[in-house]
Amino acid sequence: MKITICAIKADVGSIGGHIKPSEKLLKTVEDYVKTNGKGLLIDHIVSFTGDDIAILCTHQQGVLNEKVHKLAWDAFRAGTEVAKAQGLYGAGQDLLKDAFSGNVKGLGPAVAEIEINERPNEPFLFFAADKTDPGAYNLPLYLGFSDPMHNSGLMLSPSMDKGFKYTIMDVSYTEVDRVVELNAPEELYDIAALLRDTEQFVVESIHSRNTGEQAAAVSTTRLHNIAGKYTGKDDPIMLVRVQGAFPATGEILSPFNIGQYVAGFMRGSHNGPLMPVKRNSCISFFDGPPVVSCSAFCVREGKLTEPADAFDHPYWDHVRDRISEKATELRRQGFFGPAMLPYSELEYGGIVEKLKKIDKKFIARGK
Repeated sequence: MKITICAIKADVGSIGGHIKPSEKLLKTVEDYVKTNGKGLLIDHIVSFTGDDIAILCTHQQGVLNEKVHKLAWDAFRAGTEVAKAQGLYGAGQDLLKDAFSGNVKGLGPAVAEIEINERPNEPFLFFAADKTDPGAYNLPLYLGFSDPMHNSGLMLSPSMDKGFKYTIMDVSYTEVDRVVELNAPEELYDIAALLRDTEQFVVESIHSRNTGEQAAAVSTTRLHNIAGKYTGKDDPIMLVRVQGAFPATGEILSPFNIGQYVAGFMRGSHNGPLMPVKRNSCISFFDGPPVVSCSAFCVREGKLTEPADAFDHPYWDHVRDRISEKATELRRQGFFGPAMLPYSELEYGGIVEKLKKIDKKFIARGK
């Protein structure tokens, strides 16, 4: 059976600043999708990570379907009205345009979609991050799909012996989507050379070279350029198919124990370790730390199982403790050095205006 797995996420309002959406806001989005998605969606589930609400759904309309995207857009608009009525912070924050235009790409919400021919058993993972950008997935995707230190299937499974193809986007290119396709393992060093720069080169998708099937989709866009002004980090989502011709679930989860430093945190302007958290977790310390949740599903004829919380295990409690220490140590540096993002990533921040004023006070000695 051919189906589309679609995830769309947005921040349309939060309690107490950037903490979490209210119960009424969540219920409004859920009720809207449930009522208006009849006959369009096969199944759906609504969840949140930090202050972002995610709609995960299945259907048979293909990717970038206007009706499905408009359903999500209208659900977020309905939620925005509730957020305004409740006085929630940032009501409608991620809805950057006033009107819907075909699909939600470039309008603010994060989108990740995969159209698949269902296998007899079809497990997949849904990752949702907050207080960071799509580059946060670069390292886990590099290690999970290309490094046998994390993915032993690259050595042990003949279904992965040809490796994977990475599609990588240059998100700094403002005119159109500028992408490159690189194959692992032959071009692994080229892939590494790009993915180290998480603010410019970001994984958009990954395909199996054994089967040609898509393995992963990331909500990678040129959003901070499309918007025309600084709007915060993109708070990315990701879909990853697992098992069989793809990495095992544990091989994809393994790299998330690193807690690598990513862009985001407070005001989207700092670096901080990426913390794997349980489903429906809120945001706290210094509007962070950057967090990622992972819900595991199986799907059959488009019907989703209940989610299994991949990071709700005692092992990840230990990881969270260690990452908390990393976050605390870096935050002790405050604004200094690598604790804060470089000026190129603060282009629309108040500090740029401050620097312009200070610049006028400089004098060139000897002239």
